[in-house]
Amino acid sequence: MRRSAPAFSLASDRPASGAKAHLFRGMFGTAEAVPSLRTIYEIAGSAFHILSSTIPACKKRWIGFSTSTMDKKLLLAVCLCVWIAALYLVGSSEARGQQAAGQYGAQAAPQRPQGGSATAGVFPAVLDSEKRPITAGGFVKEGPIVFQEIAEKAGLTSWRHTMGTPEKNYIIETTGSGVALLDYDNDGWLDIYMVNGSTVDAMTGKTELPHAALFHNNHDGTFTNVAEKAGVTNDRWGFGVAIGDFDNDGWPDIYVSNFGKNRLYHNNHDGTFTDVAEKAGVTLGNWSTGATFGDYDGDGKLDLFVPGYIHWDMEHLPPKPNSAANAVNFCQFRGIAVMCGPRGLPGEGDHLFHNNGDGTFTDVSEKAGVADKKGYYGFTSVFVDVNNDGKVDLLVANDSTPNYLYINKGDGTFKDASFMSGFALNQDGQEVANMGMAIGDYRNNGLLDLYTGTFSDDYKPLFRNGGNAYYTEIAPDIGMAQFTYPFLTWSTEFIDYDNDGWKDIFAVNGHVYPQVDQHNFGTSFAQRPFVFHNVKKGEKFEVVPAVEGTGLAKVLTGRGAAFGDLFNDGKIDVVINCIDNVPALMRNVNADKHHWIGLQLIGGPKSPRDAVGAVVYLTAGGLRQRGDVMSGGSYESSNDQRLHFGIGDVTAVSSVEIRWPDGFVEQVTLPSVDRIFEIEEGKGVVPSVYDGIALEVAQRKAAGQAAN
Repeated sequence: MRRSAPAFSLASDRPASGAKAHLFRGMFGTAEAVPSLRTIYEIAGSAFHILSSTIPACKKRWIGFSTSTMDKKLLLAVCLCVWIAALYLVGSSEARGQQAAGQYGAQAAPQRPQGGSATAGVFPAVLDSEKRPITAGGFVKEGPIVFQEIAEKAGLTSWRHTMGTPEKNYIIETTGSGVALLDYDNDGWLDIYMVNGSTVDAMTGKTELPHAALFHNNHDGTFTNVAEKAGVTNDRWGFGVAIGDFDNDGWPDIYVSNFGKNRLYHNNHDGTFTDVAEKAGVTLGNWSTGATFGDYDGDGKLDLFVPGYIHWDMEHLPPKPNSAANAVNFCQFRGIAVMCGPRGLPGEGDHLFHNNGDGTFTDVSEKAGVADKKGYYGFTSVFVDVNNDGKVDLLVANDSTPNYLYINKGDGTFKDASFMSGFALNQDGQEVANMGMAIGDYRNNGLLDLYTGTFSDDYKPLFRNGGNAYYTEIAPDIGMAQFTYPFLTWSTEFIDYDNDGWKDIFAVNGHVYPQVDQHNFGTSFAQRPFVFHNVKKGEKFEVVPAVEGTGLAKVLTGRGAAFGDLFNDGKIDVVINCIDNVPALMRNVNADKHHWIGLQLIGGPKSPRDAVGAVVYLTAGGLRQRGDVMSGGSYESSNDQRLHFGIGDVTAVSSVEIRWPDGFVEQVTLPSVDRIFEIEEGKGVVPSVYDGIALEVAQRKAAGQAAN
C-alpha cells in the first residue's frame, strides 16, 4: 500500500526551480532536491538491479561461445542494447509521470517525500457532474446491469468486520482482511469464510473479540453463519486466508494469517475444524498476510508459503497523526497528517514451510531462497506455473517495494527472477504499492498474465507474459492507466463475467486515509468497484459503466475479495470484505445467454488431492482457454478452486487437456455443457454431487419454461 506522501518518483520528486536542497532527515524526514538524493539513488538502484540481473547471463553465454567470434560479437551487441534500453527506461520515468499528469490536463505536482511510500505524483481531482470524486460517483442512469449487491438478502449482513479505531492512526488498522470461498462440507455448494480484524481494547480484554464468520450455503440463495459451531472464529487480529487440503484427506483446510500467531484449521469432516497450527509448526508470531498452498517439490503434498508485511511492535508505535494547528507531523499525504508506513518501518520476513507428510511442516525459507532478506512488505502470494515447465513458481505482490517472482528450479530451491522477469517494477522502473494480484490468461495464448492493485495517484499495472515468464508492463500502452489513477485498489481478479470466453478484470477499492473525505483530492475513503471488459481478443479493455442502483455503483470500504460461482448457475460472483463494515455480495446478473463449463478436479495418489497446481486447457469453438487451480490470490484471499470456462454461443467442448501436478497429462471428453463436472486424475469424469445439482437446475429450468 503506497501511503504517507507520494514520494521519490522521478515525476514528482522535483520541486520548482530554485528550491533549496535538503538532506533526507531520518526515518520520517523529508527531502527536497533538484534532483533529490533519493531520486539519484533510485536511478542508480534500478540500473544496478537490471545490470546485475543481466550481466551474469551474458557472461555465462560468453563463456559458452568459446570458439565462435561471430557469436560473441552478436551476444555483446545484444547485451549492450539491453543495458542501454534498461537505463533509458529508468531515465524516462520523469517523462512518463508528466505524461500521466497530462492525461488529467495538468502537470504532476512535486511532492515532498515523507515517512511511508510513494505514488506517481499529485494529480488534479477528477469529479463527476455532481462534484463527487469519480471514486464515489461517475454513475450513469442506463447501461448494462452486470452485478447486483445482495449481501443483506443473502444473510451476510448479520456479521461485521472490525479493525482498529475509526481514526486509523496506525497502519495496522487500515489494511483490512481477506475472504475465502470453499466447500467445507463437500455438498457441492460454495461456503464463505470472512476473516475479521481486531482492536487493542479487544486484544487486552477490555471489549469482546471480533469473530471471523463461516457462512454455510443453504442452497437457496441464503447463508447461515456457523463459525462458532465449526470452531473457526479465530479471535485474533486477522488478515489473510488460504485454502488447501494439506493432509490429502479430501476435505479443504483453512490457514488464517494474523498479527500474532496464525491458525491452521484442520477439517474434521463433520462440519467442525481443529486448530493444529502449533503442532504443525506454522504459527509464526508477528504480522502475516496473504498465504498460499502449493506443491513446490512435487511430492504430492501441499506446502505453505506465508508472506510477512511489517514487523509490528505494539509497545513501540510510530508517531500518530496530529491535526492540531502548527503540529509537527512526520507522515503526510498531500500535506495532511496521516498514519505512518509502510516505508520507514521494518519489514517482516517471508516463510516457506515444507509439508513433512505427518501433520507437521519444516521452515525451509532460507534453504529455498525465498526468505525475503530484504524485508519487503509482502501482501499477497500465489504458487502457480508462470513459465509452463510443469513446476509451480512463486509470485509475491509487495507493497511499495519490488515484487518477487521466484522460478522453481526443481531441486527444492527457487531462482529470484523478479527483475529479470519484468514483474518487480512498473514500466517506468518504479516500485509501486502492489496489494492484490490477478493471475490469468486474458489473451487465450496459454501464457499467464498479471494485474496488480496499487495506491491512489497511481495507475494499476498490467503485466503481459511474453513467454518463459518474461513480462512487459503495458497498462498505459493499451489505454488502461488513466481511469485507475484516483482509485486505491486492493483485490483484483481475471474473471469472464459474461462467459464470452475472454477474461475480464474486476477490481475492489477503498482508501486507507479517512481524512481524504475532508479534502478535494478527487478520491474518497469508500470507493466503488470497477470492471474492465475484455474486447478485441485481449487487445483492449473497456470500463463497464457503473449504472445507478447496481453493484458497480455501490460505494464500499473494500479490501479482500473472493471470486466464484456461489449459486452454481455458471456465473462468477464476488464476495467483498469491507473494513469496519458489513460484507458485500456482488451477484452476477449479466443478461448474456452464453454457455459455460465448471470443473472440480481431484488429484491422484501422486498429486495433491485438491489438485492445486493443475493446469487445464479447454477448447471449444476453436478457442483454447487455460485455467489454473490456485490457492490464495486476489488480496489476502482464496477463490473458488473449481475452474470456470465461458464458451460463448458454442454448445459443445472439443477437448479438455489436464496437466496434473505430478506430471501426468490426461485427455477428457465432456458429454455436455452448462454444468459442473468432477474429474478424478486417471479416471476422467466421475459421478459426483454435481450430477444431482445439474438435474435440479434442469428441472427448475423446464418448470419455468412450462409456466411461460
